[in-house]
Amino acid sequence: MMTPREVVAATIACTGPDRLARSFPAPYGNDFGGVGMSPSPDARPGTGTDEWGAVWENIGVCKLGEVKKFPIKEWTDFDPADAPDITMGSRWSQLAGARERAGEQYMLAGGISLYERVHFLRGLENTWTDLYTNPGDLRGLIDILVEMNLYAIERYRVAEADGFIFCDDWGLQDRLMISPEKWREFWKPAYSRVYAAARAAGLQTFLHSCGYITDILPDLIEIGLDVIQMDQQENMGLDSLAQFAGQITFWCPVDIQATMCRGSLDEIRAYCHRLVATLGTPAGGFLPKWYGDPVGAGHTQEAIDAMCQEFLAIRL
Repeated sequence: MMTPREVVAATIACTGPDRLARSFPAPYGNDFGGVGMSPSPDARPGTGTDEWGAVWENIGVCKLGEVKKFPIKEWTDFDPADAPDITMGSRWSQLAGARERAGEQYMLAGGISLYERVHFLRGLENTWTDLYTNPGDLRGLIDILVEMNLYAIERYRVAEADGFIFCDDWGLQDRLMISPEKWREFWKPAYSRVYAAARAAGLQTFLHSCGYITDILPDLIEIGLDVIQMDQQENMGLDSLAQFAGQITFWCPVDIQATMCRGSLDEIRAYCHRLVATLGTPAGGFLPKWYGDPVGAGHTQEAIDAMCQEFLAIRL
């Protein structure tokens, strides 16, 4: 039998895992262990002020917060020297013994977002305007975030992590937040540098990105993204995403906005099989998971149980 670490790695590489991976709550099992910075420069408090000076407030029943006060109202407000010090020794205390604590689990290390952190600092409207009015300043901030990730990747390499992930939600319900052309102009080169460094360090690359992101999936595959973690698939359609099966690994729960909320238990179970059959291949390419804020998403315990149990019952 493969170890959990081997199952996840083989699924991503499409080299034939002996079972589906597990990324579930107790008692259903989890093949993943995590490691990260403490504090992380990408921390997103439900309420409070983060290291960059962004002020957050909780948005209700879910765990998430949203930024209410953006620290860079004008670019003259920003001094690159005020960015959090990624090299601060205490930030990396969790790396000591991390590989031993993970044991046979796949150790996934956390990075710093390249888009969300920008708009946490500037606000969405300013960020979108900066594409045209302040491209140099925008690129400068993105470059700072890239360099922070490159430093983190080297620390994680030494700690023997297996994968590297950060979160950037790029999609609205039916399109990207910005044009694909502007994404390719500003962000594609940044992602490319990060993914090249991660791969050189022996880390498989992960990105969480929700919403409609079909337009940039070919670009992400091209520049070395191994795993796309998406919690919504139905706003793109499984048939549309099927064209990428075998080119990138999908890490997904049953669609959290639709079937998990409104589907019957039988529909949830059937959707599990559709995910495996449509987004995976006989050699791998699909990782099942659960959504970690079920109360905020409106998921019942019965729905969670049905999904986890059905994924566990599927044999490769």
